[in-house]
Amino acid sequence: MKRAFVFPGQGAQFSGMGKALHERSAAARELFEQANEILGFRVTDLMFHGTREELQQTRVTQPAIFLHSVVLARSLEERPAMVAGHSLGEFSALVVNGTLAFEEGLRLVHARALAMQKACEAAPSTMAAVLGLPDETVERVLEEIDEVVVTANYNCPGQLVISGTRRGIEIAAERLKAAGARRVVPLGVGGAFHSPLMAPAKEELAGAIARASFNTPACPVYQNVNALPVTDPATIRQNLIDQLTAPVRWTRIVQNMVADGNTAFLEIGPGQVLQGLIKKIHPAAEVAGIE
Repeated sequence: MKRAFVFPGQGAQFSGMGKALHERSAAARELFEQANEILGFRVTDLMFHGTREELQQTRVTQPAIFLHSVVLARSLEERPAMVAGHSLGEFSALVVNGTLAFEEGLRLVHARALAMQKACEAAPSTMAAVLGLPDETVERVLEEIDEVVVTANYNCPGQLVISGTRRGIEIAAERLKAAGARRVVPLGVGGAFHSPLMAPAKEELAGAIARASFNTPACPVYQNVNALPVTDPATIRQNLIDQLTAPVRWTRIVQNMVADGNTAFLEIGPGQVLQGLIKKIHPAAEVAGIE
């Protein structure tokens, strides 16, 4: 059976992630050690034994989730009909469909994490999940706020993440609750991902992506910025750069995959967040996970 492989993003991490895989597979151990060498620190020690606070550091979280996802995918005999990843997960997807070599993908994820952490430290900011409002209502409320606060993740109907300055998020939370939001939940993240506040990180990442080698993939990737299937390496490259300041259009990605004939999804990586979102977007979809 052909199905889509989907890969989680930041927030899916947990202490102990990848440990069982490391213990049972020599091939996995080799990739884990290769990653430690490329990164210049033992990310595996933090994955297997790190505290919640250590794993929440962007410079740790992103390579850890990428590594876990890609090594898991390498352990499968099945090949996907199409791939997608939520934010960071797009890099995992691009290694699995052959656009990026493992080493190249890891270096780009590391560069992305460092650039984003630097941008977070330069402009204190945050994110929040908005539950129970139509996307259009959230967008309308945010347009009237005189602070940097934007839509960041269109996760599923009735669940949207906003991103911006701390003051902007505070104002938005008050106004969205007044507009009928069931809840507005602050997220434990280091900054305003997928917002204009990531512009310095976008510029820095663009240089790293320009130097990287991109291949023609074995299957299409449905990219975050436009939710469309892409196989052209130059387009994939530009969309990866634009992703840092553009919203993740996950609802539309799943809808487009289903419209293109796919109703079976395998989430590869830590956690089960994407499985839950997919069922809310398309209740008839067949979903499974491997972590």
